[in-house]
Amino acid sequence: MKKLLLAFAATGLSLLSFAQTDSIPAKTNDTIRVGGMIIIKKGDGNKSTEVEIFNRKKNKPSNLVTNWWIFDLGFANLIDNTNYSSPEAQAFAPGLNKDQMDLKGKSINVNIWIFMQRMNLIKQAVNLKYGLGLELNNYHFDDERIRLQKNPTQILLDPELVSAKKNKLAADYITVPMMLNFNFSPGRRNGFGFSGGISAGYLYSARQKIKDDGKKTKLKDDFDLQRWKLSYIGELNLGPVKLYGSYAMKSMWRKGLDQTPYNVGIRFSSW
Repeated sequence: MKKLLLAFAATGLSLLSFAQTDSIPAKTNDTIRVGGMIIIKKGDGNKSTEVEIFNRKKNKPSNLVTNWWIFDLGFANLIDNTNYSSPEAQAFAPGLNKDQMDLKGKSINVNIWIFMQRMNLIKQAVNLKYGLGLELNNYHFDDERIRLQKNPTQILLDPELVSAKKNKLAADYITVPMMLNFNFSPGRRNGFGFSGGISAGYLYSARQKIKDDGKKTKLKDDFDLQRWKLSYIGELNLGPVKLYGSYAMKSMWRKGLDQTPYNVGIRFSSW
């Protein structure tokens, strides 16, 4: 038992020899530093002894942060550069023109990101941001007579749909975004900054929904839409307000029409 006490005493003396008191109150009797932790023993032999422990290590921001279930709500639209007098356009959309292919203002884009991660590159101010989610687009035709058919794929005007209440094309993608993030206020939950990069989406579902005379019809097909959608993407962080945008690199159709989709809206995210 005496040898054990002597060993503890020797250990204590060796630790005391390395102790520093640069930021410790002067009234302390004994100070021991163990790594980033400081132990202070106060009191004398006639009084009870108090022990205070200080942790001098600062909590550093994590180099990898994950944000789950991010929700986007915005507008969907198309830039139409189709030459409707060309043989390709007339074969795919016979008799149609640019005005008939316009979209209504209620065309919407909804994105559901399962997760997004931000990986520190330079002092939390420059980060790599990436994720995985679903990109859902609903394109509402201004001309309710638009009807898509398959085998062969064509876009036609159906006079029987003149009184249709709803006519939309839904195109849904599994999407992976990749952005370079610039954070002007590291350490803040709702900071200021922006991100820019690209995304790759794969079309997993497409369908036309029509509501006419209380009757709903749905036709599922890829309608010769591009299977892969590559887009330029951006994000703007203004404190608690976050905005997003995307612009496809080429037409959404494989043939006939030259319509490039884009989306803008609000992002509901914790950072």
